[in-house]
Amino acid sequence: MQIDKCLILCVFSVLTIFSYAKEIVIQSPDKKYNMVITDEDGYLHYSLKWNGKEKIMPSLLGIFANRNWNDGLFIDKVNFSIKDTTWVPVYGERSKVRDNYAEYELHIGKLKTKDKLILDVRAYNEGMAFRYRFPGGQYLKIEDEYTEYSMPEGTLAYFTPKAQTEYVCLPIDSLKGETERPLLMKNIDGSYTCIGEAQVVDYVRTKYVLADNKKGTLRAAMYGPVEDIAPYYTPWRYVMCANTSGEILENNDLLLNLNLPTKIKDVSWIKPGKVMREVTLTTKGGKEVIDFAVKHNMQYVLFDAGWYGFEYDKSSDATTVTLDPRRNPDPNALDLQEVIRYGKSKGIGVILYVNQRALQQQLDEILPLYKSWGVAGIKFGFVQVGSQVWTKWMHDAVRKCAEYGLMVDIHDEYRPTGVSRTYPNLMTQEGIRGNEEFPDATHNTILPFTRFIAGAADYTICYYRQDFGRLEKQDDNYGVPRSRTIKTTPAHQLALAVVYYSPFQLLYWYDKPSDSKDEPELKFWDDVYTTWDDTKVLNGEVGEYVTIARQKGDEWFVGSITNNQSRKLSYPLDFLSEGKEYKAEIYEDGDSSLPSRTKVKVYSCKVNNQDKLNFNLKPSGGVAVHFVPL
Repeated sequence: MQIDKCLILCVFSVLTIFSYAKEIVIQSPDKKYNMVITDEDGYLHYSLKWNGKEKIMPSLLGIFANRNWNDGLFIDKVNFSIKDTTWVPVYGERSKVRDNYAEYELHIGKLKTKDKLILDVRAYNEGMAFRYRFPGGQYLKIEDEYTEYSMPEGTLAYFTPKAQTEYVCLPIDSLKGETERPLLMKNIDGSYTCIGEAQVVDYVRTKYVLADNKKGTLRAAMYGPVEDIAPYYTPWRYVMCANTSGEILENNDLLLNLNLPTKIKDVSWIKPGKVMREVTLTTKGGKEVIDFAVKHNMQYVLFDAGWYGFEYDKSSDATTVTLDPRRNPDPNALDLQEVIRYGKSKGIGVILYVNQRALQQQLDEILPLYKSWGVAGIKFGFVQVGSQVWTKWMHDAVRKCAEYGLMVDIHDEYRPTGVSRTYPNLMTQEGIRGNEEFPDATHNTILPFTRFIAGAADYTICYYRQDFGRLEKQDDNYGVPRSRTIKTTPAHQLALAVVYYSPFQLLYWYDKPSDSKDEPELKFWDDVYTTWDDTKVLNGEVGEYVTIARQKGDEWFVGSITNNQSRKLSYPLDFLSEGKEYKAEIYEDGDSSLPSRTKVKVYSCKVNNQDKLNFNLKPSGGVAVHFVPL
């Protein structure tokens, strides 16, 4: 291996001496990724092979920043380095993360100007990443990006226009308008490619649209302009390839590696946990949820919208407890300080919802106030996303929360790009079509391979299917009424606590403590964790089914869900420690074909890593298993 590195360094020393190299070959440490960058005819193009197969055909690179960095370009010199380290996250899907890559710094010149552009490229075994960097001290106005992704013929993509809309699998050229990132694509040979962005901190959101007059080609679509002063760099653009969609999910630590190490010196106050929402906005209701949380091994209670007034009114004061009469007409119903004190006496923290209208006006005032109240965290509501102004504001707000020891849950359209590595007080975020939208099981089996590649998501998991007695129009505007009812089985919802990763895991979203009848199946949520030592995707197909296993200490938890169809599902237990026996506590939908909260079958058996479990999953169903060493 040492000889290999020396040879590579010698080759790139030669490249540094001779300017105007026309072709640069970039390889990942395991040699599986092979990217070629050329400056032929004054244009920068790249192509990508993985395992010897073409995944991205020659595609344009470039950016408009003060001038057009698109034509008249040449590769001036190349610097090269290798990094191989391991770091320990504050929390995560794994207790250790390897950060191993070859880094290439391509200095790009432009004819008739002395300005310089640097193209940083990192080659990981998990994927390739690149960004544009401006080394000078000039004022920058970035107005467009020319990055393209020319896909092989027959490629399909899982499109969704917004962070909380449904996914649809279509040929690349059928895309209408923008599609969200990450974007998972299926190649004609059955393998997968995923593109996305990482470390979006002081920039704009970038989605994807069809390139004009280029069949099968996507291009980056910036939300709007970016203004700053160099030195400055864009977010990373990454490409991940794998034989299965599950392998891409297993490699999503790539996004964390593309972000800076934590800037929080003392992280002892950052504590993941399970959360239950309080909606009555009363002292009595708050204490009841706290008692329920204690009984069911939960760690936090969330006071949702309405505790400080009508959240959409900019005059509502988030430094006061002033109940929104739309949610509770009794202005004296909630003594928030008493609830916080009661929670502390029981070991339960309180999280407060604050709409961005109040956050934008009062952030510097409420942070020291909430710290003095003993609040554990803030849920940002109805945030603005996309523009550079709001992107920067959002991450500055997370940083300021860290200064006051407050954890954060960002809701609505915000999607993560790995920033939780730098500010691990950002526990989770929405940016997902979760149970608030009452999605079906097929949608739920798409999410692990699309949205969750980006990181944690607050899906708002439910258990008791409450029909709220209200009818709403469908999103298609056809006027078809529907009831607000969870569309999956109880075991499906139980399994989501393992399938879906979220350090703040919101459980019982539409439920109340009074709904509980001490059902034995709730023990699974009592026992489950929200962060993990290891994570494995045991099986799965996008939109069909998925099984994910997660380890905490000596215990393993496994969640399986199917789409709207019934399914026979099995998986070997070779992830368990060799030579040990385990008690497998199994939570499976009962014999009834109709979903019912009283129809969960709970049983156990003794297993080891030579065994295999087999299940018959109901339509929209699932199964959850807790493996405890004996």
